[in-house]
Amino acid sequence: MAPVRRFSRTVLDLLLPPQCLGCDTVVEDLGTLCADCWQAVTFIGKPQCAACGIPFEFDDADGRENSLCGTCIADKPVFERARTAIAYDDYSRHLVLAFKHADRTDHAPAFATWMERAGRELLDDADIIAPVPLHWTRLFSRRYNQAAMLALALHKRSGVQCIADLLTRTRRTPSQGRLGPSARRRNVSGAFMMTDRHRAAIKGKRVLIIDDVMTSGATAAAVTKTLLKGGVGAVDVLTLSRVLRSLPCDT
Repeated sequence: MAPVRRFSRTVLDLLLPPQCLGCDTVVEDLGTLCADCWQAVTFIGKPQCAACGIPFEFDDADGRENSLCGTCIADKPVFERARTAIAYDDYSRHLVLAFKHADRTDHAPAFATWMERAGRELLDDADIIAPVPLHWTRLFSRRYNQAAMLALALHKRSGVQCIADLLTRTRRTPSQGRLGPSARRRNVSGAFMMTDRHRAAIKGKRVLIIDDVMTSGATAAAVTKTLLKGGVGAVDVLTLSRVLRSLPCDT
């Protein structure tokens, strides 16, 4: 069957050449970026804060990998670790929004590849992957949960169990886009609930939460508090993108 699939893929590529995720440029492989778009995307990696994952401008003097940023030293987040694949900026914004609102669900496997690279250690340690849920009214209008698409793609790549309905959103929260940090925290406080039928299965487990964008970390914190209250042993967070005030920056 493998030769047949390769032949079919070759024919399809001739008829419909694969295009860059960010523009219409023809590329060699499906789900990739052209050279110009690749250079325009800011990928996030080490050196970075061991807790929140914010990139450091320089390697720390002693080369330790457990260094914390000033914000996390002063007030460590409730989740253990957060990592992200790319910076959410003027360029990547259209990639993320097309995936989130314009039915470009075909981008999920490529985005999951980037996330796997950024969060390899988190995936290695995770017992369960779970997406940040949408409220049912928003899911009905959008028809899919972009975080769940990423979680399922990461499950396929890593083999880590994915429980797509581990969490539910108990109320439709206003968009976080124009809210400040304090308002964001109030907006999502108490907005999540753990599904009763999964409580026994997740007790004491390490859960990796998946989302498309992290801004202030308010949603990640609210989800983490819900899971820890429900008996989860530890929570990490992996997102496709993250808003940074500058590159690099403090949280």
